[in-house]
Amino acid sequence: MKVKIATPLLSYTGAREVEAEGDSIGALLDDLERRYPGLRFRLVDEQSRIRPHMRIFVNREAVRGLDASLEPGDDVQILQALSGG
Repeated sequence: MKVKIATPLLSYTGAREVEAEGDSIGALLDDLERRYPGLRFRLVDEQSRIRPHMRIFVNREAVRGLDASLEPGDDVQILQALSGG
């Protein structure tokens, strides 16, 4: 499936949209890590949770867990949340 990549992560993928496979967000991120080493660590912390400043959307709905299911043809977007002080 196609995965849209946040601008701050382009140094890993070299493209705004990449291909990946998986039946869950966790499996998708594992596949992305195989294709683009180092990317998963930017998205997932040491406790296997999506980092607070990262957002993953499936078909325009936010998901927070790695166990969220995926279907072929789903639209996946990885974004970095903006914050300020």
